[in-house]
Amino acid sequence: MLEKIIRGEFGYEDLPPAAIISPSPTSPSYKTGVWRTEKPVIDPAKCVKCLLCWVFCPDMSIKRLEDDSVKIDYDYCKGCGICSEVCPTKAIRMVEEV
Repeated sequence: MLEKIIRGEFGYEDLPPAAIISPSPTSPSYKTGVWRTEKPVIDPAKCVKCLLCWVFCPDMSIKRLEDDSVKIDYDYCKGCGICSEVCPTKAIRMVEEV
């Protein structure tokens, strides 16, 4: 299919039924946290387990644990800081990546 796109021969009739994209997305294959300049750090003593950081994380890099606490998967966190902005208790702070 890529060759047809490059040659300009790809048309709507070449799309799979219902626009199914195959193969499945590959972002889990690529660790995207390497360009981060700041990273979030959680203070578990301040965390009230509201899960707002988990809900609002655009990269799904905040992982919910069984007890509703959270941890950050730094392999995929891009350091956007949304989690620290939505945290009502300020349990998440952004620190410079070293």
